[in-house]
Amino acid sequence: MYKNLAATLVAACLFSPVFSQTPAPAQPPAATPLKAAFVYVAPLTDMGWVHQHDEGRKAVEAALGARVQTTYVENVAEGPDAERVIRDLAQQGNQLIFTPSFGYMEPTLKVAREFPGVKFESVTGYKTAANVAAANARYYEGRYLAGIAAGRMTKSHVAGYVAGFPIPEVLQGINAFTLGLRSVDAKATVKVVWLNAWFDPARERDAAMTLFNQNVDVIAFHTGSNAVMAAAQERGKLAIAYHSDMRRIAPDAQLLAVTHEWGGYYTRRAQAVIDGSWKPGSVWGGVKEGMVRVGDFGSQVPAAVQKEVLARQADIAAGRLQPFAATTVPLRDNTGKTVVAAGAALTDAQILGMNWLAEGVLGGLPN
Repeated sequence: MYKNLAATLVAACLFSPVFSQTPAPAQPPAATPLKAAFVYVAPLTDMGWVHQHDEGRKAVEAALGARVQTTYVENVAEGPDAERVIRDLAQQGNQLIFTPSFGYMEPTLKVAREFPGVKFESVTGYKTAANVAAANARYYEGRYLAGIAAGRMTKSHVAGYVAGFPIPEVLQGINAFTLGLRSVDAKATVKVVWLNAWFDPARERDAAMTLFNQNVDVIAFHTGSNAVMAAAQERGKLAIAYHSDMRRIAPDAQLLAVTHEWGGYYTRRAQAVIDGSWKPGSVWGGVKEGMVRVGDFGSQVPAAVQKEVLARQADIAAGRLQPFAATTVPLRDNTGKTVVAAGAALTDAQILGMNWLAEGVLGGLPN
């Protein structure tokens, strides 16, 4: 085929009329696109944690066009598998690699030492290096707002929470949800089931069913699939969607969705590599920065509740409301110990190192 194409081009040159002897100006060579790769901890589905990060990847492509070329690898387990995949992507010539899972942090740092010319973005990690930046979102802000909605809608005064691992990010979410819940329903409690897994739809569903059998009528989760939402729909309960809008799978169950938006951050970081301004550092953005939001209310949520939640979201964005601030009374953990004195608030360092459960959460941390 290529020989025939060459012959055709030669013939065209021989028999086409010549309009000018002036050589055409040389065209500047096309810039080589930035190669950016993404590693996903679970399968790519149409909603959930990985879905939101892939939406961020697509936003990079839409914003930067031919200046970027992206790829991704899905369903990569944390640990040795992650290290192998991240190293392979660096060896394949990717200049920017995003690793959005907490358990990818150490593998990312290890591979980064081997490839000092590659830029790495450890998303939900907290350690940085000369060529490794860290970024995370203040998911707990959205969790607090979801707790307000749950507190307004619960009839049993018992909420449930299906949790992955007891890392600070998850504890922040459970505690903020509980504080938001109890800010409008002081006698409400939260029951937690720990999975020690990020993505296990069968166990996520079983955990939700167990909680529903324990008088839970509204549920939240910090895992990677939509199984909890589907379980709530099946049982006629209420649920807080996480990562993305899940009304398609749970149209009657979804109270609202706590979503995270990565497109803006990912695009800025890719552009920084392209223009040579990329630097390592740490970013922790929330509602104010547009990285976390609540919305996508279910049709069963009264307008007054929606208005209240959105007003509190505006308060967080403006700095008028901090989920981990004590106003007139101290905040206590579920053993009765004061963790925030009245009139004070947790610092970012204290929030990032959170290792306790708030008053109102039943049970303790897993061993």
